[in-house]
Amino acid sequence: MLLTGVFAYSNPQPIDVDIGFMRFEQVSMAIAFAVALALGWLLGVLSAGLTLWRSAGEKRRLQQDLKYAEAELRARPPSS
Repeated sequence: MLLTGVFAYSNPQPIDVDIGFMRFEQVSMAIAFAVALALGWLLGVLSAGLTLWRSAGEKRRLQQDLKYAEAELRARPPSS
C-alpha cells in the first residue's frame, strides 16, 4: 500500500490508455497501474485454479484406475 501511495504521488499526470479496441483518455497513471495489476492477478489466479482443477481430476482418475487394478490382482488366482 505504501508503494502504491508513493507511485500515485510521484506520477499525478493523466495519461491516455489504448487497449486495442478501446481508448481511455486522461486516466490517472496510478489508476491505470492498479487496474493492470488487478487484472494480471485475477488472470493468474484463474489460470492456477484451472490447473489445480484439472490436476485434481487426473488424480481422481488415477485413483480409480489403481482401485480397479488392485481388485483385479486380488481376484486373480495365484499362479504356481
